Order: sequence, then structure tokens, then C-alpha cells
Amino acid sequence: MSILRSKYYDHPDGEDAFGKIVATNKYAFVAGMAWSTFDVLTLTKPQGYIPTLGRFAYNTGPLMGMATAFTLTTLAATNARGKDDKINYLIGGFAAGGVFGAWKHNHVAGLCAGLFLGIAGVIKKMSIEQGWEFLPDPPTHQYGGVNIAKNDYTIMAERPKNWTAEKK
Repeated sequence: MSILRSKYYDHPDGEDAFGKIVATNKYAFVAGMAWSTFDVLTLTKPQGYIPTLGRFAYNTGPLMGMATAFTLTTLAATNARGKDDKINYLIGGFAAGGVFGAWKHNHVAGLCAGLFLGIAGVIKKMSIEQGWEFLPDPPTHQYGGVNIAKNDYTIMAERPKNWTAEKK
């Protein structure tokens, strides 16, 4: 199995630290690149390649650090406590919030982010334990999507080309 195809729940909590770090950092990298692109194009508008790369690193690096902090702290809490429960995810969320607070140079923002991420982690762990989805896949439409070239979304469809009036 390829390392980039690893998923967080391929192994039980407390095992396969590297695979779990890769799994969480994939999402952090994509989110960081998306936010960095938005930031560079609309907010900061840096002039030149080096400042642009600096903005990408400024935004993407801490998000990947938050993902790594969550993963490693959850792993360490699971192994130290000897239990696989929601408290480990709460502790991991607070660790990720600490990285956020250091990034923003604001300890209150870090505490609030830690609380939010910890609660999100607890809800995610509950969804895994109880068998429901925290973020379900979006529904697909009956005819393969919202392709307006293939689907007719008008109130009244056109008549067929070989249509004729009924003869009495």
C-alpha cells in the first residue's frame, strides 16, 4: 500500500504514528494550499516569487503542524493512558490549538481553537464508536451530477422533434 493512500483509521489508535501523520497532513496540506492561494490572490498580493512562497509557507506550515500535533498527542495520550477513548482526542485538539495560538501570537485564540478542535475531535471519535458519519459524503444526483448539458432543469421540457398534434 502506498504511503500517500494511508488513512487515519487503517490502524487502531496508538499504532502506526507515521501513517497517521501522513493521513492528517494530506488534508492539512490541501487546506493550506487552498487558503494560501486565496490569501496570495486576494488579501496580501505579494510581489515576486519569494514573498509568494513565503506566504504559502506561512499558511501551510502551521496547519500541517497542527495536524501533526493532534496526531502525535493523541497517539501519546492513547499509549500513556492505555485507553482508546474520547479524552485522547480532546487532548489532541488542545495540542493543535496550542500550535494555532503560537502561530497567531495569541494565547486566547489558541485556547479557543483548542477547545473547538478538541470538541470536534470528541464528536469525531463518537461518530467512529457509534457508527455514524461526522462529515458525510455529499449526495449524488440521480442522473450523475449537476451537468446542465445532460439534464433538463426547465419547468416544461421541450416537445420531442417528431411531435404532431392529435388528429380528431
